[in-house]
Amino acid sequence: MSYEYSGATLWFTGLSQAGKSTISALVAEELRRRGVGRLEVLDGDIVRLNLSQGLGFSKEDRDENIRRIAFVSQLLTRNDTITIVAAISPYAEARDRARAQIGEFVEIFCTAPVEVCAERDTKGLYEKALAGEIDNFTGVSDPYEAPEAPELTLNTAEHSAEECAAQVIAYLEQRGLVAPVNDREAATTGA
Repeated sequence: MSYEYSGATLWFTGLSQAGKSTISALVAEELRRRGVGRLEVLDGDIVRLNLSQGLGFSKEDRDENIRRIAFVSQLLTRNDTITIVAAISPYAEARDRARAQIGEFVEIFCTAPVEVCAERDTKGLYEKALAGEIDNFTGVSDPYEAPEAPELTLNTAEHSAEECAAQVIAYLEQRGLVAPVNDREAATTGA
């Protein structure tokens, strides 16, 4: 007998370089290790290359990008897939629409000061944005509307990516979206 997982979307939001992709990859790795077969990761950078190519960074284009990600997430979630989204998604209204559309939605706010995110930035985008060379850069020349009541807030400036991923897994266990290791092993062995 195996543990049955129902669909849910884990929506990681936060500034560029706040740790969304790193933490979501660690969470995905742990979920796969636990036997979650139906699992998809929708990383914002990869989605922009494949699903939202041609969209810019205006508010309208960002909202359209989130609308597309939410549509795919809804399809996956209703088909019992755990969907992990890692996207800046700077506007609260767009995230709220995604939550309403998807249903089983866990908002995970990865927070770190702009200065910390800029230090982590190997591409030099923050430096260019602060110099005025990049328009509509979230957290510098474009707003980021922090979630008011996310299910989880991960302070990535004070905790390692591994510690943050462990917080996400613990929350998923608490919510019953993922079986605790002991329950999963008992279901597998028939104990």
